[in-house]
Amino acid sequence: MSDLERTLSQDTFEQVWNDNMGLNHLLTELPRADSDAWLMAALPSDTFSENFDHLELTEDPESAGIASPILDSLPPPAAVVPSTSDYPGEYGFQLRFNQSSTTKSVTSTYSTSLNKLYCQLAKTCPVDVLVEKVPPQGAVLRATPIYKKPEHVSEVVLRCPHHQNIAENNEGMAHRSHLIRMEGSQKAQYLEDSNTKRQSVTVPYEYPQLGSEGTTVLLNYMCNSSCMGGMNRRPILTIMTLETHDRQVLGRRSFEVRVCACPGRDRKTEEQNPNKKTLKTATGIKRKSPGTESALPSQHAESSKKIKIDSSSEEEIFHLQIRGRERFNMLKAINDGLELMDVMPTEDMEKYRRKSTLKNLKKSGKDHQQPSRGKKLLQKDEKTDTD
Repeated sequence: MSDLERTLSQDTFEQVWNDNMGLNHLLTELPRADSDAWLMAALPSDTFSENFDHLELTEDPESAGIASPILDSLPPPAAVVPSTSDYPGEYGFQLRFNQSSTTKSVTSTYSTSLNKLYCQLAKTCPVDVLVEKVPPQGAVLRATPIYKKPEHVSEVVLRCPHHQNIAENNEGMAHRSHLIRMEGSQKAQYLEDSNTKRQSVTVPYEYPQLGSEGTTVLLNYMCNSSCMGGMNRRPILTIMTLETHDRQVLGRRSFEVRVCACPGRDRKTEEQNPNKKTLKTATGIKRKSPGTESALPSQHAESSKKIKIDSSSEEEIFHLQIRGRERFNMLKAINDGLELMDVMPTEDMEKYRRKSTLKNLKKSGKDHQQPSRGKKLLQKDEKTDTD
């Protein structure tokens, strides 16, 4: 390369640098210590600064006009005590139970008057879900058990340790402590709230099949109501809710549940005599604290308690099954006598007692007299008529 070409090439590079990089002298004069001044000088206009002047940084992004997709997707927090009031909602959410028999062979039955479901352990209980209009896409059905009485409602309903161990050996660790199962669906999810620790099970809502009024859900209760360490004879409620995919409640229904060995018998007994539980509870002996008195109450207190119970239940009718006609006639005679004593005036009862007493005295006096008939016994040195 000649000297002329080298000179032209150098002049061309310097000219290009001066023409296109005109901000070189400005950048060298910018203050390096103050970053804000450097930024304001480097920006060609004030468009960004005008927008930032009107924007206030707050804790709530909605007040600043900024949508937060993360906060919008979070479900609402679960209540400490779930509501048990019926709420059909705009979709007319309802439940219907098909089984209404009280025979001994029935595995589940529902009492309309008591709003109570009686079922056996691990037996399928079909429940029909009815709605007046189609719920939104992605709706789910949730079943949550809670205790009925206020003193127990804060506790979580769990299976007893015995049935949990059986489930662990047979089925593994998956949802072994859940009381309610939903059968017939592979999409059932067994959930536990992180705050309240309450357990529930959900299944996607399915549209009714052609010719059907509602959708059938199959419930299974995996522990008896009398199991120690579990429900322990404490009554429970089942809350069925229709919810959206983000847990917005669209409808709610609740009903009481009793898991027992003979649902038909227990339902019939409680419908005919709803106060039977109260009487059984009243007959129990209440133990006192060991520091004040003895654990067993005195005989006087026990007798007075029995008198109160008998006086409160004397109008109640009981049915007794007796084997054998002879025993039946004997007990019937006793019952007839007691019924006659109830309707007999007091004066007549006294007269009857006096008569019965005199009759018994006369009878006892005759027994002590010597017999009038028969041979006379001979005494010593006594002669007969022939002699």
